[in-house]
Amino acid sequence: MTDFQSLGLSNGLVTAVSENGYDTPTPIQQMAIPLILEGRDLMGLAQTGTGKTAAFGLPLIDRLLMENKKAAPKGTRALILAPTRELVNQIAKNLISFLKHTPLRVSSVVGGVSINGQIKRLSKGTDILVATPGRLLDLVDRQAIDLRTASHLVLDEADQMLDLGFIHALRRIAGLVADKRQTLLFSATMPKQINELAQSYLRNPERVEVAPAGKTADKVTQSVHFMDKTAKGDFLVDQLRDNPDGLSLVFCRTKHGAERLMRKLSHSGISAGSIHGNKSQNQRDRAIKELREGTINVLVATDVAARGIDIPGVSHVYNFELPEVAEAYVHRIGRTARAGADGEAVALCAPEEIGLFRQIEKLIGIEITVAGGDVPPMSAASSGRAKRGGNRNSNGGNGKPGGKKPFRKQSSSGANDNASENRRPPRRRRQNTRRDAA
Repeated sequence: MTDFQSLGLSNGLVTAVSENGYDTPTPIQQMAIPLILEGRDLMGLAQTGTGKTAAFGLPLIDRLLMENKKAAPKGTRALILAPTRELVNQIAKNLISFLKHTPLRVSSVVGGVSINGQIKRLSKGTDILVATPGRLLDLVDRQAIDLRTASHLVLDEADQMLDLGFIHALRRIAGLVADKRQTLLFSATMPKQINELAQSYLRNPERVEVAPAGKTADKVTQSVHFMDKTAKGDFLVDQLRDNPDGLSLVFCRTKHGAERLMRKLSHSGISAGSIHGNKSQNQRDRAIKELREGTINVLVATDVAARGIDIPGVSHVYNFELPEVAEAYVHRIGRTARAGADGEAVALCAPEEIGLFRQIEKLIGIEITVAGGDVPPMSAASSGRAKRGGNRNSNGGNGKPGGKKPFRKQSSSGANDNASENRRPPRRRRQNTRRDAA
């Protein structure tokens, strides 16, 4: 199969896909679209950036068109759940681009914006609803949405939803959706609870897998600089000044850390913005728009931006602080080298982060090039030796592919969609259990 026509999509939808500049389906689209068109439940394992939205969105649209029904007031025919506001907005935007020649309507609901406007829009009913779990349950509790009319349920980035503590919210939502439904689950990794969720809510699902967990994009050049924590800020300023025309994403672990770093960059004459859980949705949308349009050159973010942001012009991703979950590194650096472009991922590693760095190398199965600083001493238990010298990194490197970090069981019933920004190791602090902010 080499084009969308051969996958079984209707002519009108193929035309819409072509108008959006897509000619050749990605591997996940080639495998998933025919199965979804057949009405099968599906469990898909694929990294962000592999075309998952079109993989489930296109056949979902086709099936809704064939059903030829009208959405009931306060109802929805299809429900798509995603972990963060940015990802919800990205999915909705992509779906709308495929619906130009159809009568179908898409609505999205997230925290951080007025709930009253969302209630008003949902009162008319919608064909496809894209939502974060917390805000959706707020609307359910206010009787603004009736999920019994939804005959299609999609869980996107399911592993991140569980990591943010949404397990009980997902179980409650699945119980509110129509019993006779098609359920699609997509995840970048497949921890134990994802399998349990799939066994509970999917019926004889087909499983498709296109990229092993931890595989990084082939066109991303990865490097690491070892340095003291206090030296990171000035080093980053120098790096960004050397690349004044490029667009860069800088990742921090916490909301307050991201805001402090953004202010330091701004005071150093670098045009920078920030997005994190303390920002309203309008502020987050504005910052992303400014980066996309080149009004700012640098966006400092927490892992709320690690998935769901698609800005083809991003040339550099800086891991100012290494993530505590190794898989997040893969998602972070996946924000560059998009649409066939090259990209650079630069990690700044302090001595206290060396354990996190070794976990990342073990996960991705390569030895990341050391571009500066003294390589810290390693014990015999280390996952391979870092090396100097440079070549483009891919999973075919010298390191051995390692297993993923054990999944941490969550106990929250409706966590904030930004909860991961303030997460510490679970033995030291309980998971934040708030819903996504209103």
